[in-house]
Amino acid sequence: MALDAAPIKVRTDKRLGAEAWRIADELGWAKTYDAEYLALASLLRCRLITVDTRLRRATAHLRYVIGPTEL
Repeated sequence: MALDAAPIKVRTDKRLGAEAWRIADELGWAKTYDAEYLALASLLRCRLITVDTRLRRATAHLRYVIGPTEL
């Protein structure tokens, strides 16, 4: 499988939790589950690609969350 050969690295950042809560608060979310992904993408300064249309719509203003057809 191609994913098995992908150059995937574990990433950690001391700011992740605080950034996830900041994003969740900004978006009016009571939980940080989706915000954790957004926070990591923000901290890594990369795009988050999602097939979750609800997440895509809710974060359209962030500009770094895209769907697979937007690649």
